[in-house]
Amino acid sequence: MTVSDDDQISARANALREDLGKEYYALLNVVSEFDGRQLTVKGWSVTLSLAALGVGFQQKHYALFGLAAATALAFWFMDVLLKRFQLRYYSRMRDIEYIAFQLNAVQVEGMGSASAPRIDMSWSFKGVPGHRDWRTDVPERYTPEMVHRLLRRPYVMPQVLLPHAAAVVLGFALFVAAALNAPGLADLPL
Repeated sequence: MTVSDDDQISARANALREDLGKEYYALLNVVSEFDGRQLTVKGWSVTLSLAALGVGFQQKHYALFGLAAATALAFWFMDVLLKRFQLRYYSRMRDIEYIAFQLNAVQVEGMGSASAPRIDMSWSFKGVPGHRDWRTDVPERYTPEMVHRLLRRPYVMPQVLLPHAAAVVLGFALFVAAALNAPGLADLPL
């Protein structure tokens, strides 16, 4: 008994489906783990920055306000790096969603084409009334330009900026105010 070419192609497609599914959910796990790391960075940032601000008032030494701002800035940079590492996986997740659509798309009445997985593609759907529902379209692959733009964004993403930016602004503002002998901070030595 010989195996036909169609059977070989079908076996390879099924093996690819299985491997892509394993890879996709492994990537999803890695991406999710980055969120925990970023929360740890934020926790340390808040703790050390607020501690430096508090000690600056307690010790009446305004250089500690500058230290609080510098500490928050360093943790913000670490948070940006972690977010960029996390975002690097999104392109591969989208590729897997695209391939899965090509291999598995099924027409579902009242919905259009359905395939799985589609976590990354569906994330940006906002459900704005009057706009077309594109969730069952072919997943759009990330172009090199899209990946480049995505990797530049962490510096200004609100979920990355906060709480670091608040600590940087507060620490820097208190440092400058104390250096300029602002009322209430004039008695703090350098």
